[in-house]
Amino acid sequence: MAPRNLLYMRSNFLLGSRCWMIRFSTEILFKSVSFRLFGVKRNNADGESLEKDELLNNLLTMGVDIDMAKKRQPGVFNRMVTNEQDLKMFLLSKGASKQVIASIISRYPRAITRTSESLSKRWDLWRKIMASDLEIVNILERSPESFFRSNNNLNLENNIKFFYSVGLTRKCLCRLLTNAPRTFSNSLDLNKQMVEFLQSVCLSLGHKDPADFVRKIIFKNPFILIRSTKRVKTNIEFLQSAFSLNSEELLALICGPGAEILDLSNDYAKRNYTNIKEKLFSLGCAEEEVQKFVFSYPDMIYLAEKKFNDKIDCLIQEKINISQIMESPRVLDSSLSTLKSRIKELVNAGYNLSTSNITPLSWSLKRYKAKLKKLNG
Repeated sequence: MAPRNLLYMRSNFLLGSRCWMIRFSTEILFKSVSFRLFGVKRNNADGESLEKDELLNNLLTMGVDIDMAKKRQPGVFNRMVTNEQDLKMFLLSKGASKQVIASIISRYPRAITRTSESLSKRWDLWRKIMASDLEIVNILERSPESFFRSNNNLNLENNIKFFYSVGLTRKCLCRLLTNAPRTFSNSLDLNKQMVEFLQSVCLSLGHKDPADFVRKIIFKNPFILIRSTKRVKTNIEFLQSAFSLNSEELLALICGPGAEILDLSNDYAKRNYTNIKEKLFSLGCAEEEVQKFVFSYPDMIYLAEKKFNDKIDCLIQEKINISQIMESPRVLDSSLSTLKSRIKELVNAGYNLSTSNITPLSWSLKRYKAKLKKLNG
């Protein structure tokens, strides 16, 4: 009996060993094909380390700033599947340089998680608006988030169709995509809310063409669609109150120069306007004069308190009187350093700023240089 039991035990051992060997061999086989290209996840720490090493090597070879990328979106470096090589080839085919591609990934590393299929579809949708691949590359170089932030191509397509349906032209959409591309990542409902709000404002002010009104405001201020309707509503009420406007006057303002400040923080706008009034009051201006001054060029509400005060002080110190400034508010567009250098150059050339037109202080560099050359004979 003992030999038979021994034989039975031996058979079981050999059979178990064979099964174990088969399982072991199969595990080796599958582990041997688990690498980045196919995106199969390894089951051990060493495998994950190799995956990360390969990703880092790929990105370093591409010239990516790893420290910047990890600081901005560290989670990308924990993914087992990334498509950095596909992204590189795709962008190269669209005319992007290797340097631009490295910059895009450094600043928005999530770009390497998008599939070739998704990239191609999104690019085709953008090309329905932009005239060339190069224009899209330029937007990506400036704002990579605008293209790679979302991979919801259906939402993008629906937004484009909606904007066309409410009367926005291709030129207007191009301006939106160039200046405020995040608009197209908004949900369709969010964009509808803003457009419907603007249409209601239009009708409440007595304008008979809501499509024209919406088109004008969005073209003048493409950032408005990435703000809340509450913010825009509060700013419209602020403008009407600050300048004591009737409906017709308010309509003209927000369809014109006032459109550009509708997306500002309301607290910021109010604080800056209060500062403008206080500063000009201290220089002897009446409230009516201040209102007329700001109303003629509402962009000055963009200027923070210190910037506005420093520019006014700089001009006053150079014997330019406040009435000259109020007649030429665009001089406040120039930076403080530009004002100082131009004042010095003009005075050295014999130009009397206290009795002459001060608009050269706000001219383009080309026009200003020509004026200075003429003065210097």
